[in-house]
This record gives sequence, C-alpha cells and structure tokens, in this order.
Amino acid sequence: MSLYSSFAVAGAGPTIGGRIVKALIERGASVVALARPSSTSTSSPLLNGAKVATVDYADVNAVASILREHKVEVVISALAYGALPAQSTIADAAKEAGVKLFVPSEYGMPTEGGKAGHLIVKSQFADYLKSLDIPSLRIYNGLLMETIPQLAAVESGKFLITGKGDANFSTTSWDDVSGFIAHVLTSLPPAKLHDVTFRIQGERTSLNAASVLYASKDIPVDHVTSLPEGYTKQTFLQGLFDQGRGSSGWDNYADKDVPENADSGNAAWPGHQWKSVKEALAL
Repeated sequence: MSLYSSFAVAGAGPTIGGRIVKALIERGASVVALARPSSTSTSSPLLNGAKVATVDYADVNAVASILREHKVEVVISALAYGALPAQSTIADAAKEAGVKLFVPSEYGMPTEGGKAGHLIVKSQFADYLKSLDIPSLRIYNGLLMETIPQLAAVESGKFLITGKGDANFSTTSWDDVSGFIAHVLTSLPPAKLHDVTFRIQGERTSLNAASVLYASKDIPVDHVTSLPEGYTKQTFLQGLFDQGRGSSGWDNYADKDVPENADSGNAAWPGHQWKSVKEALAL
C-alpha cells in the first residue's frame, strides 16, 4: 500500500497546527489548511506552500466538499481545547469525503481511559471516530515545552510550584511534535498508522528541575499553595503532574506511570535529535 501524501489540517495556528503544515510541506506533501472565517492565521509564514480554505467547521457539506476537492487522505486536527466540539462535524465531513485516517487533537497527556475533564472529551471523540469506522492516530507527548512558563506562572515574576515539584513528567517541543507527526505520516505505511498510539517525549524532567534553569536566569522560584488569579487551569495541571500523570507513559487504566513507555514512540523517528527544555526555551 502506498504512503499518504495528501493532508488537511484544521486549527493551523502558530503553535502545533501551523508547524504541522510546515513540516508536511517540507516533506513534499500536499496540504490544505482548514481555517474558520474569523481566523487570523491564514497569512502565517508557517502556511507557505499550503492551500488555505476558509470554511465553517460546523458545515459538514462544505468541509466535505473541500476534502474531496483536494483529494485529502488524512485529516489532522490541531484544535485548541475550547474548539474540540468542532472535531465531531469535521469527522462527519471526513466520513462523507472518504478520508482514510484522522489524527485527533491530543498532543498532551494520555487520554485513553481518562476519567476527568479534557481526558474524557478527547477519549469520547476517539470513540466517535470508531463509531464512524474512521481509523485514528493518537499522539501523546506530555507537556509542550513552550508552555512551561505558563504552567509555572513565570509572568508573575517568579517560577511558581504548587506541590512538591519532584514528580517526573514528559515534555516535548512544538517543532518535535509537529515534525514527528509529519515524519510518521509520510514515511510509514497506513497499516502502521491506523488505530495506533505513539507515546513520545523530548525530555523527562520535573518542575523542580525546570525551575533550576529559571533560577540560573535570576528568576526566583517559590513553592505556593495556589497560582495567582487567572491560572486555574495551570493549578489543576500542576496537581495532576504532582501525581505523575504528566508522563507520556501514564496508564489511566492501571492508574500509574509506566516510564519505559513514555518515549516508546521515539524510535519511529530514527536519528532525530530531540530538543531539551533548555534548548526549546533558550534558557
């Protein structure tokens, strides 16, 4: 069976989505970026070489028409958490257009078997894809390295840690996540992509270890009971990380970390040099 060569990316913003587009274009793929009418990312340099189609994600027929027009084989979603409900109608359009593989917006902690919050939302969508008989490819990469400053509320002037901060978690850079996705989608046969989960990590670290990098730049480190107002999500995430759930190897069914699984997918990109936190954040 031939390799995939035609892709659509929904949510092609400046972080993961746009970088996936760029990485696919660099590998010679045909890419159409699906953008909402209100999108401000359609002129991004990351989309150079890609076709850009403006469409209401809720309009199944319109999305399906675009997918058919561009002979899309694989749909990749990089929608942010607040936009995740739109994945369902995009999946309906993918089914109608005969798309062969759907990559849902994961790019974080493992969601299979998750019992709370966004874990349930993402896991339920994976079940929805199964109900449509659309194969999926799921990517777990732990925390995106570039979001560490937000997680620790560095804008407050300090690197803030709400728990002990010594639990290890997986973290991977935007470029490594997007590059990995583009690599496997264009180099592996469909049989090795359909209903497959890849667990990857650029570095295994802890909040305490990351705080040392900031302390070396004269940014104070403080252990607190909660983060400042406006950091509710980050306070919640730090709590999960303190339990070890930030590892790409976390098993929600067994409710424990399996560290040796955290980078089990890295081997699918042989020879690649994964970025460290220090490199990704220029610390």
